Amino acid sequence: MDIGEVPETLRMSSALSVKRDEEDEELHALLVPELKDLPRTPPSAVEFNFVRYYVVDFLKPGHDQYVYRHANGLCVIGLAPTHLALKEEGGVSSIDFNVGKSDRSEIKVTGKRKRNAQHFQSNTALCSVRANGVLYTVRCCVKGSLLEVNDRLIKNPNLLNLSADREGYIAIMMPKPADWLKIKGSFLSFEDYRKLRGLH
Repeated sequence: MDIGEVPETLRMSSALSVKRDEEDEELHALLVPELKDLPRTPPSAVEFNFVRYYVVDFLKPGHDQYVYRHANGLCVIGLAPTHLALKEEGGVSSIDFNVGKSDRSEIKVTGKRKRNAQHFQSNTALCSVRANGVLYTVRCCVKGSLLEVNDRLIKNPNLLNLSADREGYIAIMMPKPADWLKIKGSFLSFEDYRKLRGLH
């Protein structure tokens, strides 16, 4: 064999090595994003785990609410940042789950079959919140089963003022898939809600 010749096995090994390097680079590009493409702040747990929808002017002007939907179908209901109650001087001062014919905070749902869950329409009252002497009714927004209300708000209504989209949520509902599909088209996406309300 001529000294200048490269053995076939060595050439193949070198070609495989180059191919592996290229594949590694492709994989790295897929798995490790460019710094310039990353958001300034990482997504919150809400942004990561839920699709955020908004219902604006629900039955009355300024009564903006959110519906955060988890992949398992659960919907978290609460006051959107532009809800009139959160804009009142001093914010929300009290919350009352005793609306209609029952106290929503006394509903205790149990087991996999969600025994005792009450079924409500989208316009059913969940609670009332008081802000600067004005009473605001908070609605279900979705037709479905009420699984729980955030009874921490009774003792600490300030959670609504400080963190309405997290610890200050109002309730958790479970709509049937067919009912969800019927209503979701009437909700706004997070981006559309921000544009409509001029939020940055």
